[in-house]
Amino acid sequence: MPRPTHRERHRTQRIGWLRAAVLGANDGIVSTASLLVGVAAAGGGRSELLVAGVAGLVAGAMSMAAGEYVSVSSQSDTESADLARERAELAAAPELELQELASIYVNRGLTPELATQVAQQLMAHDALGAHARDELGISEALSARPVLAALTSAATFAAGAALPLAAALVAPAPAAVPVVAGTSLLFLGVLGAIGARTGGAPIGRASLRVLFWGALAMALTAGVGKLFGAVV
Repeated sequence: MPRPTHRERHRTQRIGWLRAAVLGANDGIVSTASLLVGVAAAGGGRSELLVAGVAGLVAGAMSMAAGEYVSVSSQSDTESADLARERAELAAAPELELQELASIYVNRGLTPELATQVAQQLMAHDALGAHARDELGISEALSARPVLAALTSAATFAAGAALPLAAALVAPAPAAVPVVAGTSLLFLGVLGAIGARTGGAPIGRASLRVLFWGALAMALTAGVGKLFGAVV
């Protein structure tokens, strides 16, 4: 009888939604804050900031949802095509597929005899699942989920975009640029720390990474706003 083991929770199980969530929230903060900073630097008032911020939030959320759905759907289609081909190969040449699976285990360090035994038992239990996991690299935790990715990206983008928009609405008009930029960098730092904590990565490096790109984006859009605001 197999001995009972403790239940483990691995961070790779979060990859499906964590990547989309971090990307959506980060993009929501950076793009909306940059847009607001550019409008404020050009001399826009509170009403212009509100229109620009809300329009950026809605457009960005829909763009993120559509982009994630299309890209992850392409990945899902590729996975489905590979699984269909593997299913046909298992039906047409099971012995060759057994040898192929065994050779994978030999390359991982098993003896040929043990590798063949393992391949035989795994194929007897779930041949397609064994080949999907060990030959194609497709697993339940890492498989593509287009709808989940789209909804997660849209929701987190909207949540991220709402933060600099709220800061712009409560800030005095003359201080809109430093307030939006400062609070957005704070939000980005917190987001980087949360994403790193959830994924088990170093917090400092993740926070500095998002802070650098966020600050660069806002600086560039502020410069564009100043330039075109002065021209107009």
